[in-house]
Amino acid sequence: MEESKEVGANPMNSNTFVERKSDREVTVTHKFNAPAKLVYEAWTNADLFRRWWVPKSYGLNLISCEMDVRAGGRYCLAFRHEGSTMEFFGTYLEVTPHSRLVWTNDEGDAGQTITTVTFEEVGAKTVLVVHDLYPSKELVDTGSTGAMPEVLAQLEELLASL
Repeated sequence: MEESKEVGANPMNSNTFVERKSDREVTVTHKFNAPAKLVYEAWTNADLFRRWWVPKSYGLNLISCEMDVRAGGRYCLAFRHEGSTMEFFGTYLEVTPHSRLVWTNDEGDAGQTITTVTFEEVGAKTVLVVHDLYPSKELVDTGSTGAMPEVLAQLEELLASL
């Protein structure tokens, strides 16, 4: 495994750090001013999730958000962009309320990406870590990790309003 390298922080939000852990792994870390229970709820409640997950700068419209958040449950997100529809879907492998989610990203023929999200409460704040393990090093640069700083900033705005 290669030595960890910092890819960079989002200059608009110093609470977000993206790090390449190996040629197939990327982590995104963000600290929220909210309890882990609330941050977890925003990741697992479809009504809340749809309010922050889509990066505004991408021009996508989330037209469907189905989430059966339990081990073995499935999710499906459908987007409309420039007249076409894209779907992202997978299966939840682990669900530990308020502390951990693990799911697969099953779309595409290139293999399965595994995403692990941990929620660690430190005082009144939550340290969130998103870890993506890609099936190949070629897919790391085409994955969704690049959008994470923007969507986590959107989540931060939502949490502040709740």
